[in-house]
Amino acid sequence: MWSIPPNQHRTVNSNKLRSNQRSKGFIATALILLIGLVISGALLVGVALALIFPKLPDLDTLTDYRPKVPLRVMTTDGVLIGEFGEERRRPVEITEVPLIMQQAILAAEDDRFYEHGGIDFMGVARAMITNVTSGGRTQGASTITMQVARNFFLTRDKTWTRKLYEVLLAYKIEDSLSKDEIFELYINQIYLGQRAYGFQSASQVYFAKPLRDINAAEAAMLAGLPKAPSAYNPIVNPSRARVRQEYVLRRMNELDYIDDTQFEEALKTELVYRNRKANGDDIEATTGLTINADYAAEMARQAVMEMYGEEAYTSGITVTTTLIAKEQRAAQRALRNTVMDYELRQFFRGPEGYIELPNDPKEAEEVIGDNISDYTDYGFLQSAVVLSASPKEVVLSQGAGEPLVLTGASLKPAESWLNERAPANKRLKRGAVVRVLKRKDQPTMLTQLPEVEAAFIAINPRDGAIRALSGGFEFSRNKFNHVTQATRQPGSAFKPFVYSAALEKGITATTLVADEPIFVPADTPGGKDWSPKNYDGKYDGPMVLKEGLAKSKNMVSIRVLQEITPQYGQRWATQFGFPAANVPPYLTMALGAVTTNPLQMASAFAVFANSGYRVKPYLIEKITDGSGRIVARARPAVAGEEANRVIDSRNAFVTTRLLREVVDRGTATRAKVLNRGDIVGKTGTTNDSHDAWFAGYNSDISAVAWVGYDQPRNLGARETGGGLALPIWIDYMRIALADLPEKPQVVPPGIEYIDGNYFYSEYTPGNGISRIDVSGGGDDIPSLFNFLKGLGGMMDNNSNKRYEGPTSSGDGTTHLEPERPREQPRDEIERLFGN
Repeated sequence: MWSIPPNQHRTVNSNKLRSNQRSKGFIATALILLIGLVISGALLVGVALALIFPKLPDLDTLTDYRPKVPLRVMTTDGVLIGEFGEERRRPVEITEVPLIMQQAILAAEDDRFYEHGGIDFMGVARAMITNVTSGGRTQGASTITMQVARNFFLTRDKTWTRKLYEVLLAYKIEDSLSKDEIFELYINQIYLGQRAYGFQSASQVYFAKPLRDINAAEAAMLAGLPKAPSAYNPIVNPSRARVRQEYVLRRMNELDYIDDTQFEEALKTELVYRNRKANGDDIEATTGLTINADYAAEMARQAVMEMYGEEAYTSGITVTTTLIAKEQRAAQRALRNTVMDYELRQFFRGPEGYIELPNDPKEAEEVIGDNISDYTDYGFLQSAVVLSASPKEVVLSQGAGEPLVLTGASLKPAESWLNERAPANKRLKRGAVVRVLKRKDQPTMLTQLPEVEAAFIAINPRDGAIRALSGGFEFSRNKFNHVTQATRQPGSAFKPFVYSAALEKGITATTLVADEPIFVPADTPGGKDWSPKNYDGKYDGPMVLKEGLAKSKNMVSIRVLQEITPQYGQRWATQFGFPAANVPPYLTMALGAVTTNPLQMASAFAVFANSGYRVKPYLIEKITDGSGRIVARARPAVAGEEANRVIDSRNAFVTTRLLREVVDRGTATRAKVLNRGDIVGKTGTTNDSHDAWFAGYNSDISAVAWVGYDQPRNLGARETGGGLALPIWIDYMRIALADLPEKPQVVPPGIEYIDGNYFYSEYTPGNGISRIDVSGGGDDIPSLFNFLKGLGGMMDNNSNKRYEGPTSSGDGTTHLEPERPREQPRDEIERLFGN
């Protein structure tokens, strides 16, 4: 057995004694020093409180919280379409914040928030231990109250002075506000990346949904952002954001906010962000808003800026437009669909760019993920990078998920770049950036960004309220608003105004007009010899007026204008809102050689739709300030007020009946798919097919579609208004008219119905102009045959007798009274507010 030798016991005991004495001395010294430090600290705190506390800023900023709220633009039914300002912010009351979101924030930032008095000493101790054991500063101890103090009053400088102010302010805030009030300030003020301030705004920015609809996985992702918004941004840094989200979910589980099952479900939940949605058919996937109405939102922004200046971006102004959400969505989708259908028929122009890809597949995906965001997605038109390409198969990556493999018909638009015989510099290769078109219930197509542009506008004929407006394919690519800013020729879409003028001169639906070549010598005002042609180059001889309009015969409309004179045609057109300077008094007017834009055309056709009244299109319904008080409201001119009448109701009625022939058996028969008897319109295709138009209406909607290039060029030999613009109009009307009953026209007084045609009472057969440039000889058998064919084919079935159609004492329009504003709207925005 081992033991200490006797002579060593004394040494061990004496050493232990000396050691105990030193330990006692050290402890005593440490205690004295600690007491001294505590006393010194207390004195310092006391001095700090005495000197600094009175100098702390007032809490008026918190107690009278007025955040910088951006300018918002809404549809008439309350859907957000635009937000302008440096800070995206949507204040929300604490009672409106879902419990799961509150719990996620507390778990991530300050789980003892409702227990401490502003400073969490347990949290400080825990942070110190964590930092010491981990070998560095890895965890902070700022409470939610301290963050509120810093965000409202202090800088983010890491100094002891700033920290002391932060602590003292936290105590002052806790003494002045309730816990819920402090938490509400934090939820609304904290910066969360993407210019989003507050969790309500962040929910919209990242997930395109209101905070009330958030789930546990989304709440945890948002709650992880305050620590480092840029580092944990799920769109920019998805992998780091995922790590942070998992940490927040674990904390929520540890704190019993969610149980184990909910924890596992949240981990498995796939988050869908607003910049790239799974459903490519959602055309608004890239906006973060419910619908795409950027052109209209910009119009509203400019108007409000003229009124309020820079204050408009921070004072919480809300602009309510006249747009109807579902109709705006339908218009934008219809426009983009038509543009992309046209683009699929064009030659492939090549990739948008190239990304140098490493050979390793995993590394290549990382490179694509880092770079593909430079090529913005536009809803169902998305960017992709070629991984491999051959004439039979192209493999693409979109930076996330499984590779996309395209074969067969999906490759047809780019087949010239996949052909093995194509030059090396004209082939698709690895790293090429291309576009894929993903539309619901249709195969994915390899395609490209369109060069062609389009526009669409729909207004309410009764007061001019704009129901839907799309100024182009994509605002972020081309901010030129083709609805209001484009100056184009309408082609044959202008002909109804010529025929309308002709009705006042005794020309009727059954007037026989020669569809034969015409020559206009140079001595005629306008300049030089002119030999116009029909669009198809064919001539059918004499035909009744309504057939000439239905078939859009140029020779017929020229002869009609020649009969009434271009000068009269010009004066008549100005009543519809066309400036005289834009309608030169030449025969070319009959073919639409005038200048206008879609907005002006929609307004002009509205005169026919509302039985003869001129209404001005307007976009802004009302403006409210930050407190919700209405500061301006529209006062539009309305149909039914005789002061606004510009043509007789009889003229509007008969012109509409003539235009129905265009749908029934003319150039717009595709519109019959809507299966409605109350829609009419006119196609338009300009010389050399530079512009394609369709303008149409019923009593509820006047709408115009246009397609063309910004720098006018030929759209294609077979591209017409009926093939390009009409499909946009049809797809919009299918949605817009779905809940509106069909409304037959009411025949106004002074109209007679004879053998299937409507006439002014003073211009019944035998009293009006019976023929224009048609020989009266009996040997004109073909002319007579065409006349009878056109006349007989357009009569109502079994209606050889004359009868008076239904009549009314009025003109069949609805009389509307404008709502009076609380404040007079300012002159600067009269063009958007109506009269």
